[in-house]
Amino acid sequence: MEYGIIGLIILIADIYAIYQVFTSGASTGAKVVWTVVILVLPVLGLIAWLIAGPRGKSVNI
Repeated sequence: MEYGIIGLIILIADIYAIYQVFTSGASTGAKVVWTVVILVLPVLGLIAWLIAGPRGKSVNI
């Protein structure tokens, strides 16, 4: 049962990461590469995205 819960948490985090990639200001090529990395390597891709991935749109005040 604990693998199911961990898997669900990773799935939710990966979906969030992919959403953030698509809403970032990165180029289309970078978005495709990050999406493929996150989908092919769910845990390592998520960690790499957290460390070095494109950021969402920033709001300047």
